[in-house]
Amino acid sequence: MALRDLDGSDFLRFAGEFIKKPTMTAALAPSSRHLGEVMTSVIPESGSPVIVELGPGTGSFTELIQDRLAGRGRHIAIELNENFCSDLRRRYPAVEVVHEAADQLPRVLEREGVRANIVVSGLPWAAFWRDGSLIQSIARSMSQDGAFTQFGYPLTRWAPAARKQFREFQSAFEEVQVSRTIWRNLPPGLVYFSRRPRSVGSA
Repeated sequence: MALRDLDGSDFLRFAGEFIKKPTMTAALAPSSRHLGEVMTSVIPESGSPVIVELGPGTGSFTELIQDRLAGRGRHIAIELNENFCSDLRRRYPAVEVVHEAADQLPRVLEREGVRANIVVSGLPWAAFWRDGSLIQSIARSMSQDGAFTQFGYPLTRWAPAARKQFREFQSAFEEVQVSRTIWRNLPPGLVYFSRRPRSVGSA
């Protein structure tokens, strides 16, 4: 994240969870506000959308999503780390925090009787590498005009695993675009915008 944006308490919480569970947290610091603004830019300015946040962590994107919604729609956050869940519920009472793994998204939305209009993912890329079906599960849980955002890093964009992941985005969505490099993040980041899922299941 950008050093000038660093929130000491969030950094300590995030770093503490990384030390305890590095394979689950998979990053030492939360994302910067600059990255978050690009990640959440797909949220519509009107209507009552259903926004799903995957892996919200300490809430780097959560606060921005809440700001953009301004009381509209629903904001469902799915987080595997129980400590993060407790903290998110305390800090963001309007958010529906669900203690589940991301691959349970279809089941969570089926239970709620909704589809996601927007999915904002704070998951590490390793979460997708472990389960090649996760992207398809996300796509099937979305509305036909939905949009999915996932951050990555320019330094690894052309690595074989990242290129495979990009092809999987393309197989699941009609349109996939990549943002410019967001330098004010540690490390510098970028955002993948995937729009209009090719297959939509029943919610």
